[in-house]
Amino acid sequence: MALKTLNKIPLKNNPKINEDMIQEFIFNDPSVLGLGDLTAIQREKVQPLGGRLDILLADDDGNRYEVEIQLGSTDPSHIIRTIEYWDTEKKRYPQYDHCAVIVAEEITGRFMNVISLFNGSIPLIALQLSAFQTGDDISLVFTKIIDRIDLGTDEEEELVTTDRNYWENTKSTKHMMKLVDSIYEDLGDLISGYELKYNKFYIGLSINGVAKNFMAFRPKKKFIYIEFRGQEDVEISKTLENEGIDFSYDSRRKRYDIKISSLEEYLANRESFIQLVNNAKDYLL
Repeated sequence: MALKTLNKIPLKNNPKINEDMIQEFIFNDPSVLGLGDLTAIQREKVQPLGGRLDILLADDDGNRYEVEIQLGSTDPSHIIRTIEYWDTEKKRYPQYDHCAVIVAEEITGRFMNVISLFNGSIPLIALQLSAFQTGDDISLVFTKIIDRIDLGTDEEEELVTTDRNYWENTKSTKHMMKLVDSIYEDLGDLISGYELKYNKFYIGLSINGVAKNFMAFRPKKKFIYIEFRGQEDVEISKTLENEGIDFSYDSRRKRYDIKISSLEEYLANRESFIQLVNNAKDYLL
């Protein structure tokens, strides 16, 4: 057996291969990017304000990937175009999470710095594309240079414990804390054995000293937010909307956020809350 060095070749202006061929190669087998089990949705997707998105991919978790390919080195127009397409798709299809993906032969130090700055606020992945001549064939290798920065979870960021006094006198009020108590007590058997756990930024649940935050409270001065973990339930969302409940669903964190100002508002929609608790327990427990 002999060890050999692969013959790396440039792709820009290469007479044997072009961007369209690379697009087709990725579209037919998105796994080559090394970003997980992805499904190809569309190539050369026309954008409302002009231009075409090279490739649109998706996964089973509600994430979409806007992929732009650049033969040669990255340049300002490539970065701007990638972010513009990502932003357009995000606004047109807000029900999905979106991630911009830049693929280029060379991601220079200068533009790595620029991309890194964007990555603090824009989910962005940078892949370096390398090509190697093997006989009459060309092998493509995709190397992740910059990964997306995912938002941390409550459990990662909010481990500082407090007490009830902190919530009654600093973060919220005694009146809103009584509302938390009333809802907690009304749920009764659904959360039997669970105790309120006072953290710095939210009030979660625990059982036998172990946190089980399938639901949590975030009391404010004049209202409270109640969070329920789990996949979005279309029927529940329609019901909440029809009932005029102030709510949102965070598809990235897999979480409902519902705003409640009074016990009467909660009781009027009690059945929806019970369903949300059951769904959240099934999702996390």
